[in-house]
Amino acid sequence: MSEMNDFQKQFFSKGTGGTLFTQREFDDALALAQAELIVHAIEATKYAVVIEREACAKLVEEADDEKTHIEIAEIIRNRIPSQHV
Repeated sequence: MSEMNDFQKQFFSKGTGGTLFTQREFDDALALAQAELIVHAIEATKYAVVIEREACAKLVEEADDEKTHIEIAEIIRNRIPSQHV
């Protein structure tokens, strides 16, 4: 799609009260929005990993002395059954 000049933008936006954007302006804004979403997704994932790591450490701390490492590992694996691969 070719870009519109200022006259074309003004002509097409009359009566709509809106602003028209070129394809390039739209693509640039979309790329920025996607980058922001990715940043937030990465931060949320990091936070979730920290929470999960802390929960697993707490399970190990609370395990009694009679449990073996294998039993503790199984407890951790079964902590959230819906996440099994």
